[in-house]
Amino acid sequence: MSAEAACVAASRYGRCVALVMLLASCGTMPPAQEQGRPAERPPHYSLVFIIHGDADYTYHDALGHKHRADQDILAQAQEVGERSPDADVFIFHQIARKHFLFVVPRRDGRAYHYRNGRLMAQEAYWRDQGTTRFAPELRIYHRLAEPPSPSLVRLFFYFGHELPEMDGAGYDASCRERRVTVADLAEAVREVAGSAAKVDLLGLATCFGGTPHTVGALGPYARYIIASPDNLHLSSFDLTPLESLDLGSDDGAVAAFADRFARNAFERLASTVQTAVSVVVYDVNGTRAFLDSVTGPYDRTLASTRGRSPSSEELCDCAADSAYARPGMSEGLTVLYRPPRFGRLKHEVSHSGWECWRSAR
Repeated sequence: MSAEAACVAASRYGRCVALVMLLASCGTMPPAQEQGRPAERPPHYSLVFIIHGDADYTYHDALGHKHRADQDILAQAQEVGERSPDADVFIFHQIARKHFLFVVPRRDGRAYHYRNGRLMAQEAYWRDQGTTRFAPELRIYHRLAEPPSPSLVRLFFYFGHELPEMDGAGYDASCRERRVTVADLAEAVREVAGSAAKVDLLGLATCFGGTPHTVGALGPYARYIIASPDNLHLSSFDLTPLESLDLGSDDGAVAAFADRFARNAFERLASTVQTAVSVVVYDVNGTRAFLDSVTGPYDRTLASTRGRSPSSEELCDCAADSAYARPGMSEGLTVLYRPPRFGRLKHEVSHSGWECWRSAR
């Protein structure tokens, strides 16, 4: 909306001048550059964070203090940007759509770009302008990213609620008509991977990210995936390991870092919650045989859920259902699991690392 059109909409409130100033402030705001600073070397790492905040992410800590998980992760990601002298860091915070003076819609996305530890730009953007779900974020990424070098290490993280495998309506609390699915995220990861074809590491900080459909959709565009086949509390990983990156793009280095990151997240969660904790590293190449063997039955189960009551289906450990249990289903997986401290599953000391849909009994 142009400033003049917005003024007409807000004229009955006598706020035209203030509104123009507000809209003018929504563009890119690069900080002042330091004079005489020598040219910095090209980034060795590219980190992309997409943080979904258009839903209820409120929780209370052990002392009763109120927090928002998406705001906590935003602060951690910004620290990573400030403490990464060899990285190009992009942070996209998807927030609720609000209106100025109850009339004029305000931008519902915030983008931050850090390079070599310095905030280069921040801007507000519209999340509903594009042919694909993550098109606005991708436009900003392609506009600001450095031309990739052959040795660039790419890491991509998504934080939010469970990503729907089908339909996807109602994911955004402020725009219920918007749809988002795992396929939308897969397209975004493919775009970020670019000529490399795959990002080196994909972190999926959502509940139930370790399903055959989700890993199968994202796997073509990632070498390693860190996800949880169960609930992942507060939709968060501990980002501290990202503040001191020191790895090459060779497979062994990325695998070792993925393992270290996952174990750090697991230990942190296991020390703070009483429910089940599961964090899994998926070496995508190693999972192909299992995914190929269960894609058919899993897709048929997904299709059967259309139009049915949510209570008619339930998620379970894939190993607990004969339709999915396969020899070698653990190949390519590093499973970190601790059963819940209470309830019927407290004696289940292991998990296959895969979560599947089945008809509720």
